[in-house]
Order: sequence, then structure tokens, then C-alpha cells
Amino acid sequence: MTSAQAPVLERFIEAYDGDEVDLLIIGGGITGAALAYDAALRGLSVALVEKRDFGCATSSVTSKLIHGGFRYLANMELGLVRESLRERRTLENIAPNFVYPLPSILCAYDTRPTNTMAAIRTGMALYEVLSYDKGKTWDKAKAIPSHRMLTAEEALALEPAINAHGLKGAGLQYDCASISPERLTLAFIRSAAAAGARVANYAKVERFLEARGRIRGVVVHDLLRDRPVEVHAKLTVNCSGPWADLVLGLARGGAADKKLRRSEGIHVITKKLVDRHLVGFAGRHGGHFFLIPWRGHTLIGTTDKEYVGDPDQYRVTREAIEELLAEVNDVLGRKELDYDDVVHAYGGLRPLVEDQTKSVYESSRRYEIHDNGEDGLNGMITVEGGKYTTSRNLAETAMKMIEVKLGRPAAACETAHRRLVGCEIDDVDAFVDKARRDNPDLDPKTVEWIARHYGTEMDRVLSLARRDPPLARPLDADGEIAAQVVYAVRAEMARTLEDIVLRRTGIGTLGFPGDEVLATVADVAARELGWDDARKQREVAAIRGALTLPQ
Repeated sequence: MTSAQAPVLERFIEAYDGDEVDLLIIGGGITGAALAYDAALRGLSVALVEKRDFGCATSSVTSKLIHGGFRYLANMELGLVRESLRERRTLENIAPNFVYPLPSILCAYDTRPTNTMAAIRTGMALYEVLSYDKGKTWDKAKAIPSHRMLTAEEALALEPAINAHGLKGAGLQYDCASISPERLTLAFIRSAAAAGARVANYAKVERFLEARGRIRGVVVHDLLRDRPVEVHAKLTVNCSGPWADLVLGLARGGAADKKLRRSEGIHVITKKLVDRHLVGFAGRHGGHFFLIPWRGHTLIGTTDKEYVGDPDQYRVTREAIEELLAEVNDVLGRKELDYDDVVHAYGGLRPLVEDQTKSVYESSRRYEIHDNGEDGLNGMITVEGGKYTTSRNLAETAMKMIEVKLGRPAAACETAHRRLVGCEIDDVDAFVDKARRDNPDLDPKTVEWIARHYGTEMDRVLSLARRDPPLARPLDADGEIAAQVVYAVRAEMARTLEDIVLRRTGIGTLGFPGDEVLATVADVAARELGWDDARKQREVAAIRGALTLPQ
């Protein structure tokens, strides 16, 4: 079950010899990761730098959905919906252990034109037409069923938490859940590295290199070794998401000409409210939110509220959490939740390319690929906007401009036709069943968790556990183990406790895991990374702060 292709990730800037690469990518979220993968597969020499950790911002604060964007139908963005539905199927194919069909109930209350039975019926029929190829999945178990309409009684029987008062009925359709957007982003990073891309986290761009009126790379500050490193490139692509305008300003030696519009989206994780269906509601005052089943809890989100300020200073506030809870209680018709029911909250900023709409909720989630040479920044391209689901196709589209700018002949895109590293699985259910049979000495929950989250790399993690039995003891209800911590450091470039508990594992993604579990993880990480006691305590304090709800 071990993947022969999966490389051990290494920070290339620690041994970089200064050679010029074809393409330098700034930003290690899903957009930069997908672009690095596509470019490397086409034979370009690629370097990617990320100022913090891979996928640590927008890419890790999603609703954990891979979806077509049903609500975009209201704005008649049929092209975006079709692209999203096609890419949903593609991600099911190339990342089968991460992406799974999820039944979704959309409730009709006749409180606005978009949540009547007629609107939902029409929307679902159109969604069905636009997802005409949803059954063409490589793993036949991933084929998405057709939608159907439900009476109010049928909807309540499926999910009793739905507010019965005024309920006219509902529609039942399928989108997809992503069980770990953080590890899915990492799978793109690892696939890029397997194809030859060089990557580095904790490499912050400090200034741009210029020669003969053209950008020729950047100077990054290696935050772990506290030293500058020049990275030379023929072409630089700004994939920094909510920081895109700030990076452009840095390239200009001052402020950017145009300030990016940013939308705040928060999520909370609470006690279990829904069983196995996502339940979608229109908010009383605009917008929408979902109740999503997740790891024995309910994930609630998202919000859309304009954020004005420094993206580095963004934090989830108690006010934002309480506003979301009030909206949920209002729509459910009862005080189901209070602040003490929240076990974890997270949020982030979405970059928007549209600035003509009154609210950020109404803004399009399309993307733009801009040649900065048109504005005097030769040798640079900026990618803005987009959504997680369409990131692979965004990269494919960007490569058309990149190949022209580099003077290279167009090459075929392969990213839709091969599975990501670690995801080389034909039948996920059969893969998990075999993993259980092959590992009877380990906790069945642990085996299933590792099989789904590490795929064909699972034996590398389990072998660490067998060699050191304390590493095999389950740390949470899902069966996660300390062997994952060792693997995160040795193979996946985790360098902080936050990297480990929030992005390489799920140990912290249900909130604070408890003092004992955190101490165990910190001890293992300290041993692997050579931390002294003072550094370990700083790391513990930092993650404790990150997982503490705002007061």
C-alpha cells in the first residue's frame, strides 16, 4: 500500500545554489500548490515559497466542501457552476480518499424568492443538467445520485433539527465533502514536489529582484534560519490570495494601485445537530449557512462579511461567532446553541475580484489571471479570486498565459488525468477494508483514519507506530496517533506545533484536545525537531492560544 512516488518534503532554500528557475510561485495555498503541480508536470523548473505554512490561511478555513456552487445559479453564473461541477468530479477522481459524496437538504420556507419550493426545484433541475457527467467517476462508488424533492414530513424524518414551522418542503441533492482540505492541499504540494518542484514554507518575500526593467525573482527571509535567500526566476506568479495586493505593492516599492476586496468567512463546530445530511438554510437577513455533519459534531458556516484592514491582523471575534449563532437559532426557531456549545471556531479571508456589488455575499467567486507587465511589472503575473473547488482548473488556465510569457510551446495538462501522490486508489472502500484486514493488531479506528488521510502512504505511518508502541496509542475518538506527528516532521515539512495539530493531523481541528494529548504531541515534536524545553513551552502556549475561543 506504500506509494513509491511520495517524496520526503525538504525546504529547498536551505540548500539552494542560486540557479534560475522557470517559474517562481509566491503562496502555498491551494492555488499556488495546484499551479506548482501543473507547471512541474509540464517540465518547467518550479520553486514555490510560502511565508507561513502550506495551506495555513484561506485554504484551511473552508466549509470542507467540494461543491458546484448552487447559490451562484441565482446570479446566473452558469459557467462558474458548470466549471465547479466538472472540477468536483475531477477531484473525486484524483483525490478519492479525500473527497466523498455528501447528501444535502435545502429547505424551503418561502421567506425570499430563492428559498421557495419552485425556486429550489428549478435550481436543482438546472444543477442536474450542468452536472451531466457526475456519474463518470473512476471509482463507481463516487458517482453522485440524482436529486429529488422532499415533503416537509420527509425532510423532518431525515433531519429532525430542521425547523418545522413554515417548512414547505425541501430538495435533496448531492455535493461532496472534503474530509481534510489541509491534507488535500498538502497532497498537491507533495505531488508538485514528486514532479520536480522545489518548495519551502516559512519563506517570506521581502523584496523583488529586478534586472533590465524586469522582475527576476525575489529575496525571501528564511524565517527558520533567520537569513535572506535570493531566488532567481524567469517568471514570478503572485498566488498570495488575500495578500495579493500587498505583494503587488511590494513589487512596486510602495502601495498597490488597487486595494483587494476581502470577505470574512467564519465557521463554528458545535454539538451534533444533524445526522448524515448537510442542511442548508437561507438566512433571515441575507446570505445562507449550512449545518454539516463532521466527526460526530456539526460544522456551521459560512458567513460573508466585508473585512477592511491588514489581513495579517485578522482574527475571529466573539462578536462574529455570536452573530452566527444568533442567525442559526433564529432560523431554527429555538435557542439550540449558545456560546458554550462551541468547541472550536475558525475563520479566514477570501479574496474577491468583483468590486461592483453592494455586498461581498453577492460578489462572484470567479478568478482573474492578470499580466502585470501591462502595468509596468514585466516578468510577473497575479492570480486573484477563485474558490477551492476550481483551483486545479485555475492553474490549467493560468498555464496558458505562463507558457506564452516564457516562450514555451503549449503542453498538455495532465493534472485531471492522474491521481495525486498518496491517492493512487481505485476503490476507496475496498482499500479501507483491506487495510483493516492487514492490520488487525491496531485499533480499527486508527487504521481507517490513517487509510483515508494518508492513502497509499499509510504503511509509512503505521510502521512508525509498530516500531515504537507508545506512538500507536489513540489520542482522540477518531483514533489518531502520535506516529502521525513523527511522520509530519520527517516527511511533510511540519515545523511548528500548529503545523502538526491543525494541518498535518486533525488533533486540533475539533478544538483544544486536552492538556494530556497536547503534552504528548509536544514531547514527540520536540524530540523530532530538537526543541529545548523553553521552545517547547512557547509552542504549547502558541497553539493553546490559537485554539482558545475569543472572550
